Amino acid sequence: MSVLIANDSYDFNSMKEIIGLTDGSMASHIKALEKEKYILVNKSFVDRKPNTRYKVSEKGRTAFRKHLDALEAVVRSQK
Repeated sequence: MSVLIANDSYDFNSMKEIIGLTDGSMASHIKALEKEKYILVNKSFVDRKPNTRYKVSEKGRTAFRKHLDALEAVVRSQK
């Protein structure tokens, strides 16, 4: 999610490489995010090759912000 929050959109292979996951693991994570409607999917072709791009949805952006807020609360409580 942080990759998508920081960028307008990202394609499957580039995101897989930056995170360091296998195809199968990446697909599992993407499927979970899609199920929750945290990401939007755009499938197209680039030079006759399939290209799938992902973009964070408003629901995903809100969930990510809540997650960060919870992490910050944990850090603050440890001081």
